[in-house]
Amino acid sequence: MYRWETTEAVTTQRVFGIIRSATHQDAAAAAETVLDAGLHAVEVALTTPHATRAIEALATARPDALIGAGTVLDATAARHAIEAGARFLVSPSLHPEVIRTGHRFGVPVFPGVTTPTEMVQALEEGADALKLFPASAVTPSWLRDVRAALPQAPLIPTGGVTVDNAPEWIAAGAVACGMGSALTSGGTRAAGARVATLLDALARAR
Repeated sequence: MYRWETTEAVTTQRVFGIIRSATHQDAAAAAETVLDAGLHAVEVALTTPHATRAIEALATARPDALIGAGTVLDATAARHAIEAGARFLVSPSLHPEVIRTGHRFGVPVFPGVTTPTEMVQALEEGADALKLFPASAVTPSWLRDVRAALPQAPLIPTGGVTVDNAPEWIAAGAVACGMGSALTSGGTRAAGARVATLLDALARAR
C-alpha cells in the first residue's frame, strides 16, 4: 500500500486499538482479542517489553490486519518497528526523524500534538495524521473550534477517549480515535461486546 492508502485503512473504522501490556505475550493476546472482535487496526506500544516481538508475531499471524507501533520516539525505534512488520507508526510527541524514517520505508506516521502550532508544524514535516494527545486535556468542542481554523488537520484524539464519548469526537471532526484499556479491559467476551457496540456507534456518528 501507499502511505495514504494505509492511513485511510487505519482510520476507516474511526477507531484503532492501543495495546500496552506487561509482556509481549500479553500484548499479542490483547491485540488478537480486539482484532477478533472486528477491529481492523491496532498499535502495540513500544513501552511494552520486547514489543517488536508482539508486532512481528501479529504481522505474521494476521497479514490482513493493520499492525502498528506506538510510543515511537526516535529513528532507531522506528526502523526496528518497521523491520518487525509495523505498517504505521504513532508517537506521543513530534519527532521529525521518526516521520522521515517512516516515510523512507513507505510507512505513515501519526505524531503527537497538543496545540494548533504543533499541528501546523507536524503537517509541515509531512505527518500523515495527527495524534491529539492527551485528549482528556481538551473537549470535542475544542477540537471543533480548532478544525474551524485548521480543517486540513486530520486529528486522532487519544488518551481518555471512551466508548461513550468517542462518537462525540468523531462528530466534532476527528478522523478516528485511538483507544486502549477502554476497549481491551474485562476479558475477551467483554472486549468483543464493547468493540461491536463502539463500531456501531461510530458508524452512526459519521
